[in-house]
Order: sequence, then C-alpha cells, then structure tokens
Amino acid sequence: MDDLTKLVSNYIAKEYLVEGSEVTETMTLISSGIVDSFSMVPLKRFLEKKCNIKIADACATAEAFDTVQNIVALVRRVQNE
Repeated sequence: MDDLTKLVSNYIAKEYLVEGSEVTETMTLISSGIVDSFSMVPLKRFLEKKCNIKIADACATAEAFDTVQNIVALVRRVQNE
C-alpha cells in the first residue's frame, strides 16, 4: 500500500468507521452508506489540503469517492493535470 492509499484509508477509518475497523482499497464507501454526500465535503477538503490540489466539484462524484482506489485515482489524475 503506497503513502497516498494509506493516507486516504487512515482518514476514512478514523472519521467514518468504528474504532478498530479497517478500510480496504475496494470497500464501497458511498454505495454502502459509510460516506454520504455531506461527509464527502470534509473528505474532499482533507484531500485538497494534504495533497495540495484543487478537486473540481464536477469531479467530486459518488463514483469517484466510492472506493479508496477511486479516490486515489482521482487525486493522482488531478495532480497530473
């Protein structure tokens, strides 16, 4: 697991799961109800601050935030723009 994946996984585990729970890269977050549209906002802000990026609102979709893999892919795509 690379640093970005760890960063995202740890944030999600700390903010949205019961203590001691783990997040996998493919665990569904939005479609399973772990993350909702309201909690996506602080997650988006966290990513922008920690990764020094700006995620366009149009890119902050439920699909883009549904798994750690998708979130990491989004961050990397924005970093490469």
